[in-house]
Amino acid sequence: MSSPNRVTVSQVSDVVTVELTTAGPQGPAAAGFTFDGSSKVNDSIVYYDSSSDTFKADNTTTKLTLVDGGNF
Repeated sequence: MSSPNRVTVSQVSDVVTVELTTAGPQGPAAAGFTFDGSSKVNDSIVYYDSSSDTFKADNTTTKLTLVDGGNF
């Protein structure tokens, strides 16, 4: 029988430290979600590209392109 997870909390003055002594399980992988952020730039916006069946963040869709004449 495995031991249960344990969380230790200690406080010194105004600082609270929380220590997890046993890592929890990983959640399931997102089915059907492929993300490509290799070309991301500052202010990139995530969008779905049906030709590659991928969610992307790149320099073609940014806050600036939406504000300055983007298609809605």
